[in-house]
Amino acid sequence: MALKTRKPTTPGQRGLVLQSTDDITQRKPKKSLVLPLKKKGGRNSKGRITVRHRGGGHKRRIRIIDFKRDKMDVPGTVDTIEYDPNRSGRIALIKYPDGDWRYVLAPNGLTVGDSIVAGENVEIRVGNALPLKSIPSGTMVHNIELKVGKGGQIVRSAGVAAQLLAREGKYTLLRLPSGEIRNVLSECFATVGQVSALDHKNVKLGKAGRRRNMGWRPSVRGVVMSPRDHPHGGGEGKSPIGMPGPKTPWGKPALGFRTRRNKSTDKFIVRRRSKR
Repeated sequence: MALKTRKPTTPGQRGLVLQSTDDITQRKPKKSLVLPLKKKGGRNSKGRITVRHRGGGHKRRIRIIDFKRDKMDVPGTVDTIEYDPNRSGRIALIKYPDGDWRYVLAPNGLTVGDSIVAGENVEIRVGNALPLKSIPSGTMVHNIELKVGKGGQIVRSAGVAAQLLAREGKYTLLRLPSGEIRNVLSECFATVGQVSALDHKNVKLGKAGRRRNMGWRPSVRGVVMSPRDHPHGGGEGKSPIGMPGPKTPWGKPALGFRTRRNKSTDKFIVRRRSKR
């Protein structure tokens, strides 16, 4: 997937770098597979902001994605490759012989007319879903389950893939895109291939308005606030943060501070993700 730029007629156009949309074959989603999305502005059920800097943005509709791939041993044909405003990768509309339609994450290299299937002993081919125990070592996979039958939970964003390293007992060792090496139950399903839209990481929005269209509101720097609003605030004129390390608005360390609290899954992690 190529990148495209615009003629620099304005400052916003000058810095703009976008993905090519040549791979998209259908502009409108299938009506039976979409749901309305209600905006929450980063607020929880109590009306309190739990995610800052969210709000506004273009209207979206949720595409119902088949993360479980539970239609076993029934081959489906790729009907269209589509854009999904709720994720960074493309999605593929699959038509099954019994008249069923489903959206799946589109792996890189999947094109209209290709056939994909899910099952325990299907061919190792891009787009096919198998349990990890049936996939040979060295294969790149995505949309990986962490609990059997729950559906893919990790490795789902644009351009990412995990590598299957080894198999020991009832677990399979995977190298995740973050660099973490982790054991996953071999009964869990994964899809062969790398998620599409490889150039998503190289996109430059060019202007603040495009960020607002995506639902992000402005962020104010802590150093320009008052001391009562942020630990970095206060001082005369431009001033340093004046403390050993940067802090969050609530006084917690902001850089290099580990926030992982899920001790129940620590035993599955063989190596922590590398520093980036």
